[in-house]
Amino acid sequence: MEQITKRLMNWASILEVSTREQALTASAMPFVFPHIALMPDAHLGKGATVGSVIPTLGAIIPAAVGVDIGCGMMAVRTGQTRSELAELDLAQLHAAISAAVPLSAGKYNARLSDTAPARIAELEALPGADQAHTVAPNWPRQLGSLGSGNHFIEVSLDESDQVWLFLHSGSRGVGNKLAAKHIKIAQQQCAQRWIQLPDPDLAYLVEGDPEFESYQHALDWAQRFAFLNRAEMMDRVLTCFGEWFGRSPERLEEINTHHNYTARERHFGKDVWLSRKGAIDAHAGVAGLIPGSMGAASYVVTGKGNALALHSSPHGAGRNFSRSAARRRFSRADLDERMAGIAWGESDAFLDEHPQAYKDIDVVMADAADLVDVRHTLRQIVNVKGD
Repeated sequence: MEQITKRLMNWASILEVSTREQALTASAMPFVFPHIALMPDAHLGKGATVGSVIPTLGAIIPAAVGVDIGCGMMAVRTGQTRSELAELDLAQLHAAISAAVPLSAGKYNARLSDTAPARIAELEALPGADQAHTVAPNWPRQLGSLGSGNHFIEVSLDESDQVWLFLHSGSRGVGNKLAAKHIKIAQQQCAQRWIQLPDPDLAYLVEGDPEFESYQHALDWAQRFAFLNRAEMMDRVLTCFGEWFGRSPERLEEINTHHNYTARERHFGKDVWLSRKGAIDAHAGVAGLIPGSMGAASYVVTGKGNALALHSSPHGAGRNFSRSAARRRFSRADLDERMAGIAWGESDAFLDEHPQAYKDIDVVMADAADLVDVRHTLRQIVNVKGD
């Protein structure tokens, strides 16, 4: 760990100058207490660094939560092993999952699944549902859809060759629109108060104001939507796996966790609003998921409860190159080689997700040694993504 200042602690051994400067700027906001914790996967973000944990008193910075509110991971450990799949075609499973779950930006369900109505009814009953209907009236059809970018569905094997189902997604278009709405409101509020900001995306909402309460409702709603979105997709993936395998898999263990969210927590003697933007809860004993990039390892972990790190840990590898830079830098032939033995989309559309577009997950995990214990190391055999 490196103490950059009294208000900025850093666990990233790979830290670009621009990322460090952005984190320093955010850490100087007057309501940050006691400090920002930079995770090992930290990289440049919008307003606040992706891979940062930001505790605040009496205010929340909407852009420091992120535009994909509630984005996170879900994993299920099944009772199956690699040897039981030896005679089966992984490409068929890839095709089945791709057909069952809408992939890519702007793609939603043509009809609702049997499990969706109960989840939709739960969301309809929550404060914030009125805002969701206003910004995205079709949100019920977004439930159970993946999106694009680094979102994925994977079938993986652990160190004992046990099969895990693993996915990454968030609150989709409705969460993005809710976030954009409240980022704009925060900027308007700061402008009306003649507050000079070092970056417009560090605009904040003040606890006690009606705008803060409205954002809190939207935030809680979108976080629950993201959680249920992952659960809905996982149900479909389990069904696909069962039909492909010949019987329904056991659900021996389940983990479903956010890595873009805000929670009320107590740190260093005070109750704070803790925004984890690209970070997971790593309180002692809490299970977590840290994915690598396409073709790289992922990890099932348990938090160590590191107080200085605000009981948090990294959420993944963190980008090393922008999407446009990755497309210029990496070839399809190299990506094919890296994905050998894995059933995947086999498309140039995924060049920007090349493993080397991200930081080395082994370095990230070494940096996180005092934040989490590794329980399982996962290697993917199926990778489903939206372009």
